Amino acid sequence: MNGLFKRIIFIGAHTDDEFGCSGTLARLKEEGKEIFYVAFSTCEESVPQGFPSDILHQECFAAITTLGIKPENWHLFSFRVRHFPQERQAILEELVKIRQEINPDLVFVPASSDIHQDHRVVYEEGIRAFKHSSILGYELPMNTLTFRHVCFVPLQERHLQRKIASLACYASQRFRAYTSEDFIRSLARVRGVQAGVEFAEAFEVLRWVWV
Repeated sequence: MNGLFKRIIFIGAHTDDEFGCSGTLARLKEEGKEIFYVAFSTCEESVPQGFPSDILHQECFAAITTLGIKPENWHLFSFRVRHFPQERQAILEELVKIRQEINPDLVFVPASSDIHQDHRVVYEEGIRAFKHSSILGYELPMNTLTFRHVCFVPLQERHLQRKIASLACYASQRFRAYTSEDFIRSLARVRGVQAGVEFAEAFEVLRWVWV
C-alpha cells in the first residue's frame, strides 16, 4: 500500500464506526500516510445512563489519538443519530467541503450492504462526494446482512493491538458485543485465513482509481 495512496479519509456515521477499518488505519499511519477522520454524530440520544451526554466526543478524541491521527485532521459533527435521511443534503454539502479541502486519494465509507439508516446515507453521499477517488467499504458486521469482501489488508499483531486499544477508549460502549477483544481478534483471524495471513481486515471495493 506504500506507493498507492498519500491522503486518506475515514468517514463514519457515528463515533466508533472506525472499528471497521482501524487496524488498516493504524497500518497506513505507520506507513507515513496522512489520515483524516470524519464522523457525523456523537449519538447523544443513545448515550447509556450514567455517562455525560458528550462522552462520545471525549472518547472519540482519545480513540483517534491512540490511532495516531492528528487532532487537526479530526472532523466531528453533531447530526442527530438515526435522523440522517432527513439531513441527507446537509451531510452531502459537508462532504463536498471536506473533499475540496483535502482532495483524498482513498476514502473509507460504510459498506453498500449496511442496513443502518445513518450508515446508508453516509455510504450514498460519500459515493457522490468522492466519485473521483478510490473508495473502500468497511465492514460493520452487526449491520451487514451480506458483505462483498473482495479486498484484504494484512495486519500485524501491532496493528491489531492498536485497534483494540483504540476501541477500548469507548468506555461508554463496552456493553456492545463488537467491542470485546475476543470478537476483534476472531474477525481478524477469519479475514486473515481468507487472505492467507494471520490477521486481516476486509473491504468492499466501491471504486478504484489507479494513480
